[in-house]
Amino acid sequence: MIKRMLPLLIGLSVCHVALAQAVPATAQSKTSATQTTTTVTTWTAQPPAGALSQDAIESAIANAGYKEVEGLKFKDGVWRSKARGGNKKWFKLAVGPVNGKVYPADAPSKLNADEVKAKLAAAGYQNVKDVEFDEGLWSAAAKTPRGDDVNLLVDPDDGSVVAKSHD
Repeated sequence: MIKRMLPLLIGLSVCHVALAQAVPATAQSKTSATQTTTTVTTWTAQPPAGALSQDAIESAIANAGYKEVEGLKFKDGVWRSKARGGNKKWFKLAVGPVNGKVYPADAPSKLNADEVKAKLAAAGYQNVKDVEFDEGLWSAAAKTPRGDDVNLLVDPDDGSVVAKSHD
């Protein structure tokens, strides 16, 4: 909450200082106001309700064929870590907090950006934009059916929403 309020407080402070400066009565000036909107993504620091435990996430990684796991932490709506595969090479992974599906960062997507937009629209999201594939997951900005702004992480295989945050 404080992170979301900080840009507003800074903006109000700057406006207050600017408006506190007196303009001479004889000066003929035209003033205009410019409004800047700052969007702050608020991925929760904790897994969502119904999420798998950390032990279950570690088991999901092991079941996907990875041997060692390093730096497992919940970040940006998903569990993130590095893990060693069967060929002893290290991979960056993201793991869905509810579905436990492992998403290797270097794996290709079965869907393209237009297909992801279509899947999200079919799920009820509106104004889907900024669709990008990065580190094994699609990300997109959209509006919920109620009109709330959200950022989404989307499964590259079936287009389902893996994680979402409110702007």
